[in-house]
Parts: sequence; C-alpha cells; structure tokens
Amino acid sequence: MVLGALVASLGWALGAPAAGRAGRWALVVGLALWAYRRHSLTAWILVSMVAGAEIGHDWPQASAAMQVVSQIFIRLIKTIIAPLLFATLVVGIAGHPNLRHVGRMGVKALVYFEVVTTFALFIGLAAINLTKAGVGVRPLEGPPASIAAAKQSIGDVVLHVFPENVAKSVAEGQVLQVVVFSVLFAVALSLLPEEKRRPLLALAESLAATMFRFTNLVMLFAPVGVGAAIAYTVGHLGAEVLVNLFKALATFYLALVAFLVLVLLPVALLAKVPIRRFVSAIAEPVSIAFATTSSEAALPLAMERMEELGVPRQTVAFVMPTGYSFNLDGSTLYLALASVFVAQAGGIPLSFTQQLVMVFMLMITSKGVAGVSRAALVILMGTASSFGLPEWPIMALLGIDALMDMARTSVNVIGNCLATVVVARWEGEYPPSVREAP
Repeated sequence: MVLGALVASLGWALGAPAAGRAGRWALVVGLALWAYRRHSLTAWILVSMVAGAEIGHDWPQASAAMQVVSQIFIRLIKTIIAPLLFATLVVGIAGHPNLRHVGRMGVKALVYFEVVTTFALFIGLAAINLTKAGVGVRPLEGPPASIAAAKQSIGDVVLHVFPENVAKSVAEGQVLQVVVFSVLFAVALSLLPEEKRRPLLALAESLAATMFRFTNLVMLFAPVGVGAAIAYTVGHLGAEVLVNLFKALATFYLALVAFLVLVLLPVALLAKVPIRRFVSAIAEPVSIAFATTSSEAALPLAMERMEELGVPRQTVAFVMPTGYSFNLDGSTLYLALASVFVAQAGGIPLSFTQQLVMVFMLMITSKGVAGVSRAALVILMGTASSFGLPEWPIMALLGIDALMDMARTSVNVIGNCLATVVVARWEGEYPPSVREAP
C-alpha cells in the first residue's frame, strides 16, 4: 500500500499518468490483501469504495454499465424497509405493555428521550445547513428536482400521512403511512389481554429477528453494490464528489461534538451527575461500541457499569433497553444530516418546513433499529423514497458509513447511559452518597 501510494504520488508529480495509475492500482491491491486478512465487511466496503472510485476515474464509459449492479443492491435494501419498520415499531411499543403502569418513571423516560432526540435532529440539520457539504455536486441527470408535497395544501399533506390501504402504502414506498399503521397496530395490540397479545407480539419479534438476518445477508452484497455505485458516480460526476463526502464526514463529527458539549454535558450538570465517575464508568462500554459499531455489544457492560455507579437495578433494567429503542441520539443526528446532504447533492432545495416534516418522520422511523447492521442506511433509503430524493448520494455515503457508524454508535451508548442516571435522579432514586459526590 505504501509503495503504491509513493508510485502514484511520483506519477502525479512527474506528470506521468501511466505511473500514477499503476501506483493507484497497487494501492487497491494492497488494500484488498489487508481486507482479506482482516475478514471484515467494513474493510471490504472500504476497498470497494477505493476500487470503484479508481474504475470510475480511469474508465468512465465502462463504469456506466455498473449502474445495474448498484440498482440491484438498492432494490434489495428497499425490500427490507416496510417489514423492518413494522416489526421493530410493534415490538418497541407493544413489547413494553408495562409502560402504561410504571407511572412517572415511564412518562419521564419517554419525555426525556424525545426531547434529547429532537435536539440531536436539529443539531444535525443546523450543521449540514451551515456547511452545505452536499452542495456543488452536479446531479446525475436532468435539472434539480422538487418535492411533490411542496405543491400540496396543508390538508393534502396531513391526509397523505394516513394510509387508505397498507398494502398500497408498502408497494408505493410510503414509509410514513407504514409507520402510522404500525404505531396504531402496536397501540391496539398493547391494549389486548396477555393471552391474545402474546402470539402476535411473538410473531413481530420473529419477523424483526428475521429482518435483522435478512439485512445482514443483503449487506454481504454491500461491497459489490457500493463499489459499483461509486464507480458510476465518479465516472459521471468526477472525483470531486469524494471531496463532498469527506466534508460530510467532518460535518458529522463536529455535529456530534456539538451535541455532546451543548446538550448532554448541560443535562449531566443540571442533573448533578458526577462527571468524572460517569466518564470512568462509560469508558469501556463506549470503547466496545466504537470498535464493534454495535450498541448491543456494549449493552450488558453498560448496564453493569450503571449499577456500579449507583443507579438502582430496576431503573437500569427499564430505562436502558427502552432507550435502545427510543433514544438513539447519534443515529438520529446522522439521519437528519444525511437526509439534507442527499437533497443538496441531488440539487433539491428543501424549505425549512420540508426539513421539519423529514425530522418528524425520522424521529419515528429511527425507533427500534439499534441492533440492525447499517440500519441508518435502511431508514435513509425509506426517507429518500418518501420525499423524492435521489438514491445515488446514499450509495456514496455508504462508502464512509463505517467511519460514521463508529461515532454515532458510541454517542448512542453515551446518551443511554446518561438517560439512566438522569431518570434515576429525577425519580429521587439516586443514592445520596452519589448525589453529593463531586
């Protein structure tokens, strides 16, 4: 890899295109050998992104034929959206029937989750609107599009939210209608007696588990799909699209830092959380989440650390798992940022009102998907379908999704750990010895 990079640099410096191309392909081969030894899907996605960019740069005409491969991957992703959202929302809502009986703790936890998640979404929107990381990429074809809902009356927009036929909503990719049906179905299911509720809930749990595995199977095709999409995109737009991707990555990390400093830190201070002890307690779970890009991998240790911090076991057992469905701070910030990036890259102007509608949908559709590999991609694809956004920027984002996933998963864990302490403090269950600790 080092040799390839040196040859590519020398070729560029000496004005020798053939040497530069040979060096770049040597770099690709080196990356492929590295990925082969790592046995990691993330590593292969990185290799496919680099190889796809090189194919698009060297043979732009040939890269046009690769669009079919990327479209296959997109179609497979789209098949996941409706059943995954239905199953996770039903399990997330009907799977917690005691929420109606736990009283103040349940209400306070849910209010806290939604308030903090809303802050995350708005910070994501503010960051991408300030940096405009997606602006400057020429659309693949045709003039900038517009959102059809913009020409509708308020009554039409509200009416469009509610499905008249759920099968039609699924077939047409109307994600918000699927979500409304799923929420109402879950609420109705939670009101049934236990003997009638349990079979359907078990079916929803099985469907959710199946769709998780289905997503994993589809993601095995991700390196091929991403490589083809990057090759087609670079072949048509040029290598400058990669600059926009790295701008998006930098914007995302800065937005996460802003969220930690401007939202979570003040919340911790207001709740009188012992900052040093809290940071020490979450260091290991967050490290696991960052390395594995899996919130679930860090869940058992995070719960153990919160108990050691002094939070009662019953509070940890209730708030932490519920937060994994309703308090995905890092993921929701990413979804807000990525949606606007996709619109900017596609040349689609979004008014503030339209962005608020997207935020509302993202707040709902992002619930319950913490355990799904590359779940944000599935949610983002559904949002794009509902709002008429182009799909090729999403495929480009997948090339850097691994770098984004590490950060957003870590913030998810931090947010849920803090929520556990805050709710315990709010309920007066936090031990006096911890309450008075510096």
